[in-house]
Amino acid sequence: MKIGILALQGAFLEHKKILDKLGVTSIYIKEKSQLEEIDGIILPGGESTAMGKLMKEFDLLEPLKEKIKNGMPVFGTCSGLILLAKKLVNDDTVHLGVMDIAVKRNGYGRQLGSFKYLGSIKGIEKKIELVFIRAPYVETVGEEVEILGEVEGKIIAVKEKNMLGISFHPELTEDTTLHRYFLNMVEKNKK
Repeated sequence: MKIGILALQGAFLEHKKILDKLGVTSIYIKEKSQLEEIDGIILPGGESTAMGKLMKEFDLLEPLKEKIKNGMPVFGTCSGLILLAKKLVNDDTVHLGVMDIAVKRNGYGRQLGSFKYLGSIKGIEKKIELVFIRAPYVETVGEEVEILGEVEGKIIAVKEKNMLGISFHPELTEDTTLHRYFLNMVEKNKK
């Protein structure tokens, strides 16, 4: 199994450290030809507007969108969730537009609105540390989207087919649970 990490901007290094800790082969994705080498991809946290522009400049946007539509597992964290969304609240921008969700950017406010929370995610036995930094949240979901987690009534984790999206940063903790959850999705997809 080989996992790609979109490495145009954002917290790609932190995701690689987690995958290395789990003994999983991973590569930084910077060009479209690399999409042929991977079994799944992580879209890291960072700045969604910058990532969206860079994906277009590096000719990654459409090829990645096609790969996801054709079933390649994807894990979007924080701004990665924004990249996946079909709709952004109060913003006409759509990046990949593959997940049937409407996301509110900076839903918890700016940098000062950042916080940690011990929360539950459906399908995970224990509570895990959730780190929110200028985090978005999901305002509405389509009928095929499964809600995996909420914090104070706001949706913070969703799954639709081969897509997993969360509004927090698991790569900024020592906990590998969510990465393992995603790797299970990739493993099932390979079979």
